Amino acid sequence: MKKILSILLFAPLLFACSPENVVAEIDSHAHGIHEHDRCHMCGMMITKYPGPKGQLQLGNLENNPSFCSTRDMFSFLLQPENTRQVNQVWVHDMAATSWENPQDEHFIDGKTATYVYGTSRQAVMGPAVASFSTVEAAEKFANEYGGAVLEFDDITIELLGEGMDHH
Repeated sequence: MKKILSILLFAPLLFACSPENVVAEIDSHAHGIHEHDRCHMCGMMITKYPGPKGQLQLGNLENNPSFCSTRDMFSFLLQPENTRQVNQVWVHDMAATSWENPQDEHFIDGKTATYVYGTSRQAVMGPAVASFSTVEAAEKFANEYGGAVLEFDDITIELLGEGMDHH
C-alpha cells in the first residue's frame, strides 16, 4: 500500500514536463520557410521573391502560416476574425539579412519591430512593409529609400489600402 501511495504522490511530478509545454516552447520560434512553401494569403511561392517575409502563430491553426511579404501578412492579420487568433508575429530583420534573399535565422518579434512603409524598395505585390529590429535601422533605411517609420500598431488596413491606389 505504501508503495502505491508514493507512486501517486510522485505522479504529478512526472507530468510537470508534459508535451504541451514542449510544443509551446517550439512554437515560440518562427519555423524556417522552405522553397516550396506558399503564401498563406496569395498562394505564391514565398522564397522566389525579394523583401521581408512574415509568419504568424495562430491559436486555431496547427501550422504557422507564412507569407510572401510582410504586407500580405498584415493584410491577413488585420482582418478582425484573424486578429483574435494571432498569438505571435515574426518578421525578418532587414538590417541583418539581404533584401533579395532574407534568411530565417533573422526572424524577430513582429510586435516589437519597427517598420518602414511607402519605400521605393519593392517586395512581392508592390510596396514593401520593411521590418527592422531597431528604430535606428528603420530610420536609416527610410532616409535612403523613403517611407514612413511606423510601429506595429500604426499599420492598418486603411494604410495598406492606400498603397494599392498607386498601381
